[in-house]
Amino acid sequence: MAQVEATTERIIAADAETVFDALADYTGTRGKMLPEHFSEYEVREGGDGEGTLVHWKLQATSKRVRDCLLEVTEPTDGQLVEKDRNSSMVTTWTVTPAGEGKSRAVVSTVWNGAGGIGGFFERTFAPKGLGRIYDTLLENLATEVER
Repeated sequence: MAQVEATTERIIAADAETVFDALADYTGTRGKMLPEHFSEYEVREGGDGEGTLVHWKLQATSKRVRDCLLEVTEPTDGQLVEKDRNSSMVTTWTVTPAGEGKSRAVVSTVWNGAGGIGGFFERTFAPKGLGRIYDTLLENLATEVER
């Protein structure tokens, strides 16, 4: 099994603390900024960063739906890590300053891909598809915090 990775980033016209706080707010802001690919969103424990347990279904394609139950940690300042209890998927959000009143938000997801021909297609197409989903999510985040 090869590891598959999807990464995207965006410069947001808000300071890093504001952007990070919005990302870590699972009971408020996070649910509002999820695109239509996410459904059944539910905070099961916590709700603000470290210690949060959150559930959603991610519809990556018309046929592929991933049931996610994510444990959230904050290993370093400006970083949220969501580890899926139902798979090998790990998503890391990193927010850093990017000049006066701006920040860089980077989201990277890795998981163990399938083998064989299915794995080839997964490694080829899944990162692009997930990247588009995250581009929309980051656009929604920017809209939320740039008010």
